[in-house]
Amino acid sequence: MRRHPRVLMLGMGWFPATLGGLNRYYRSLLEQLPQAHGVVIGPAEDAPAAVEVIDGPEVPLPRRLLDFWLLARRAAHGVEVIDAHFALYAAAPLLLGAGRGRPVVFHFHGPWAGENLAAGDGSRVRYALRAALERGVLRRADAHVVLSSAFRRVLVERYGMRPWEVQVWAPGVALDVFTPGDRVQARQRLEIDERAFVAICVRRMVPRMGLEVLLDAWERIEDELPAGSVLLLAGDGPLREALATRAASPSLGGSVRVLGRLSEENLVEAYRAADVAVVPSVALEGFGLVVPEAAACGTPSIVSDVGGLPEVVLPLERSLVVPAGDVAALGARIEAAARGELPTREATRSFAERFSWPALAERHRALYRRLIDGERDPRLRVVYLDHVARLSGGELALMRLLTHFENVNPHMILAEDGPLAARLQQAGVSVEVLPIAPSARDTRREAVRLDTRSPAAALHTLDYIARLALRLRRLRPDLVHTNSLKAGVYGSLAAKAAGVPVVWHVRDRIADDYLPRPAIRLVRTLIRHLADGVIANSTATLQTLSPADRGRLSWVIPASVQAPAAVESRVRPARGSSATTFGMLGRIAPWKGQDLFLRAFAAAFPEGEERAVVVGAAMFGEEDYERELHALATSLGIAARVEFRGFREDIWPELASFDVLVHASVIPEPFGTVVLEGMAAGLAVIAADEGGPASVIDDGRTGRLFRSREPDSLAAAMRALRDHPRERELLGAAARGAVADYHPDAVARRLELVYERVLAETGARGR
Repeated sequence: MRRHPRVLMLGMGWFPATLGGLNRYYRSLLEQLPQAHGVVIGPAEDAPAAVEVIDGPEVPLPRRLLDFWLLARRAAHGVEVIDAHFALYAAAPLLLGAGRGRPVVFHFHGPWAGENLAAGDGSRVRYALRAALERGVLRRADAHVVLSSAFRRVLVERYGMRPWEVQVWAPGVALDVFTPGDRVQARQRLEIDERAFVAICVRRMVPRMGLEVLLDAWERIEDELPAGSVLLLAGDGPLREALATRAASPSLGGSVRVLGRLSEENLVEAYRAADVAVVPSVALEGFGLVVPEAAACGTPSIVSDVGGLPEVVLPLERSLVVPAGDVAALGARIEAAARGELPTREATRSFAERFSWPALAERHRALYRRLIDGERDPRLRVVYLDHVARLSGGELALMRLLTHFENVNPHMILAEDGPLAARLQQAGVSVEVLPIAPSARDTRREAVRLDTRSPAAALHTLDYIARLALRLRRLRPDLVHTNSLKAGVYGSLAAKAAGVPVVWHVRDRIADDYLPRPAIRLVRTLIRHLADGVIANSTATLQTLSPADRGRLSWVIPASVQAPAAVESRVRPARGSSATTFGMLGRIAPWKGQDLFLRAFAAAFPEGEERAVVVGAAMFGEEDYERELHALATSLGIAARVEFRGFREDIWPELASFDVLVHASVIPEPFGTVVLEGMAAGLAVIAADEGGPASVIDDGRTGRLFRSREPDSLAAAMRALRDHPRERELLGAAARGAVADYHPDAVARRLELVYERVLAETGARGR
C-alpha cells in the first residue's frame, strides 16, 4: 500500500454545527482521509482530535482571521500538502507563509465575492476586496478541485485559471445513511396521507435558491394535483419567515409546509416520504449535493438548468431539467411527476451509488502524491478554437471527439456563448467564452479577408487576436487546433504570436465555388506560412488546397459518428412503398439544396402518398431562403405532403421517421456528416456524386449517388428506392456496417497521432 501524504485541510465551519454544503463536504472528505489534520471555525463539539477549532463567529473577524492564521502556521509543521476550502480563512496561511514550499490544493465551492453580491451585499468596495483576495488565493494554488464542469468554467473564464490544473470531481454521498426505506412509515411520522403526492425542497433559504419560483409554480398547479398533495420546504435562512407567511396564505390552501432545519435522521425520513425533490436554483449552483442525497433514498430530483445541476441529473433522466426561473415549465414538470412520470426508485438509488466518498478520497491522495512529486499530467494540452457556439456541422463533429481522447486534455475557447458551450460543459469538456465583436464574428465567409473594406470588423479582429494571444500565453498549451475557417484565420495568428504550434482543421472547400478569390488567397497564405499541420475532412476538401500545402504536414481525417445504443440495435424492416418518407436533415441554406430536393420530389411523385420532410433551420441570415422553400412547395403543388420540422437537437428520432435520407448539396459538400448519421441509423442514403459524400458512399452497396445538381437524376433515384423496399433495407444494413471505421474512438486515435507528429516536427511539447 502506498504511503498516504500528510495533509493540512483549512476549512470554514464544522458541520452540522455550521450548516452549508461547503462545511458538509469538508467534514465528509476529512473523515475519509485519516492522515489529514484540519483547522476550522467553531463551534465544533464533535470534531475529532485531528481538527483544531478556532473560536466561533461571535469573535470579531480580525481576531478570528489572526487566530486562524497562527493556528494554521503551527499545524503546518510536518505536512506535505495544504488543502484549502474557503478563501477568506485560507488567505493569510497561503499568502503569508504557512503554505511556503508546499503544494496547495484549493477546493472552489463557488465565487465567494459573487455569492455575497447575490445575497444582497451591494457594496462595490467589499465586492472588489473579496474578489481580489479570492483571486490571490486561487493563483497561489497548484491545483483546484471543483464539483462540476460548470464551476470549472467559472474558474477558467472568470478567474483566468488554467483548465489543466482543475479537477472536476463530484462529491460523495453517505450511502449507508441516505438509504431507501418504508415510504408509508415515513409519511405516517410526518402525518401525510400515504396516497398523497409529496414534493420536497431542501435548500438554504436565500434568494438565489429560487424558492419563490417554486411557490409560484406550486400555486399555479395546485388545483391540478391529486387531493392532499403537499410541498415540504426544509432548511433555514433569511427568507424562512417570509416563506412561512406565504405558505400559510389562503392561495396555497395549506398545501405547503415549512419544516425548517432538519436533523440528518429526519431529513432521510423526509426524502423517503417524498415522490420527488425539487431544486429550483436561479443562480450560482455549483453542484447540488441534495440531488444525490435524495437519490440515495430513492427520490429523484427536478432541477433547474443552473450551474452544475444539469450535469448531476442528466445521467438519470434528461426530462428532469427545466429552465431556471420558468414558473410554467417547473409547474408542468411537477404535474408530470404527480402523474408518475419519474425514474423508478430502484433506478434512482442505483444512480446515486456512483457518488462514492472512498473513491473521491483516493483521487485526492493521488493528486497530493502527484503534486509532491512534481509530476505533470502526461496528456497533451490542446486548445480548440471556434468562432461560433451553435450546433452546426463542424462544431458537432468536433464535440463528438472531445470525450473520446485517451492522450489529450482538451480545452475549448469559443468566440460566443451558446448551445455548444452548454453541451460541452454537460459532457465534462472544459470550455470558456472569449467573446469577439459580432461585426467580426458574423462576417460571412464571402467577406473573409484582412483588409480595410470593413474597418470595424478588421479592428475588432486584430483586437481579438491580441487578446487571444495573451490568453494562450497564460494557458501554455502544447498545441492549438482551429476548428472553423474564421477560427483558422484569427487562431493561427494568435497561436504564432503566443509561440504555440497550430493545426488548421479545414472543413470548407478552399475553392471559388465556395469562397471569393481574396478569401482563398488569404486562407492559403495563412496556411502556408502559419500552420504547422493541416487536417482536411475529406480528400475532396484537401484537393482544394494548393499543391504546396497538400505536400506538407497534411492529413485527411473524416468526421465521426456514434448512434445511440437503441438506434444501433434497431432493426429497420422494409415498409411498403405507398407512403415512403424521404427526408433532408441539416442547416437550411441555398447551397445545401433543399430547393433541389423539393423539385426532385415533385417530379418523382407529382401525386401519391409519398412524403417529404425537411429538418433544420436557417442560420447566418438565410431566413429568406427558408421562406422561399415554403413558397416553392406550394407552387409545386406538394405543400400538403411536405413537412418543415425546424431545428432538432436530437436528430435520431427524426432519422427514425425517414425511409430514405437525401443529401442534395449543389456545391460539393466538404464532408457531409449527416450522410454518416443516416448510414449509422440504417437508412438508405441518396447523395450527390461529388465532394465528401461520394467518398463515403459505395454506390449501389451502401447508398445511392445521383448526378450533382440534376433534379431528374435525383428523382429517378427516389423513385427506384420507393419501388424497391427490399433494396432500401439492404442498403441500410450495409451502410450501418460500413460506419464502424468512423466511430469516435477510431477517429480520435488518428487525431492524436497527428498531434504527436506535429509536436515531434516542431519540438514544442513540454514547454
